[in-house]
Amino acid sequence: MASPLLLSVSTPFRLSSPHRFPSPCNGATHSLRRVPSLPLPQPSQTPRLWRPSPCSSLRFVASIRAGGTSIGGAESENPLPDEAPVGEDSAAFELREQKLSSWVYFTAILGVVLGALNILWISPSTGFGAAYIDAVSGLSESPEVVLLMLVFIFAVVHSGLASLRDSGEKLIGERAFRVIFAGISLPLAVSTIVYFINHRYDGTQLWQLQNVFGIHELVWFSSFISFFFLYPSTFNLLEVAAVDKPKLHLWETGIMRITRHPQMVGQVIWCLAHTVWIGNTVAVAASIGLIAHHLFGVWNGDRRLALRYGKQFEDLKRRTSVIPFGAILDGRQKLPDDYYKEFVRLPYLTITALTLGAYFAHPLMQAASSQLHW
Repeated sequence: MASPLLLSVSTPFRLSSPHRFPSPCNGATHSLRRVPSLPLPQPSQTPRLWRPSPCSSLRFVASIRAGGTSIGGAESENPLPDEAPVGEDSAAFELREQKLSSWVYFTAILGVVLGALNILWISPSTGFGAAYIDAVSGLSESPEVVLLMLVFIFAVVHSGLASLRDSGEKLIGERAFRVIFAGISLPLAVSTIVYFINHRYDGTQLWQLQNVFGIHELVWFSSFISFFFLYPSTFNLLEVAAVDKPKLHLWETGIMRITRHPQMVGQVIWCLAHTVWIGNTVAVAASIGLIAHHLFGVWNGDRRLALRYGKQFEDLKRRTSVIPFGAILDGRQKLPDDYYKEFVRLPYLTITALTLGAYFAHPLMQAASSQLHW
């Protein structure tokens, strides 16, 4: 989600005649003509993500013209208050603010969750995963239909619980609701992924491009990029595990400047890349189901953010886009000069490491999935 760079002053003032005064920026002097007073934000309204400086104050006042304001010689399209950052700095991570005990709890919770998932769902002797797959696959002999049903079941449960989040958290608390949400969604997601891996080459072959020069590199690069969009949850891992109290965040920087719904964009990129590589009806069915689910998530996500944040979300929505780079290209989003710094952060480095690890672990994942016979 996005946030343009602003220039502002904390209080309005009026000059009765031209004045000259030294600049706190470089020692030069500046002349200002008489200008009208403008209603500007009070200090308490200054966003936490941006702080005005004496230099920016002078430049802003010097750019005021009759009938409006201009910054850098261009008329501002939106009123000043609407351009102020309203969301959170995504992927911000300060090591000095971390508590060792929190990450110890996170590691312990992760171990317990994976152990319970194995015993209660994955293990052929004690888990219910095989029975679930058998029940769904018993409805059709077509792997495409079975895969679509698995995606549909997961989508209904996942999006349905997300829609019930506000009322659920009020009823049982944020952490308890997160445990229920993850406890139901995670086994269904694992089942769908394992079924896809085991049956990815069972469908009718539509094309074969794996031996075409450059296709492997294109698919690899597309998949790699998709994970930078797919996993904004790495912005708040401690909340994912309910170590910290889970929140519905209004992210605004980093990948959010490119698209307001990075998970949808990442899923589309991943689906297109794998469909090109596999080239059969199973891959097409998986892509249709997953993309449809995430397109619904675009509408549902905006709806939930609008209910939670109201005008804040509407202000953010006006300067961001669903389609990647849409708001940037039409001028609603202005990237800061040091935009790259919003990606040089530990969460994005973690995504890079995990994505490379997942690529090299493909043979292990395929071997493990084949052992389940789902």
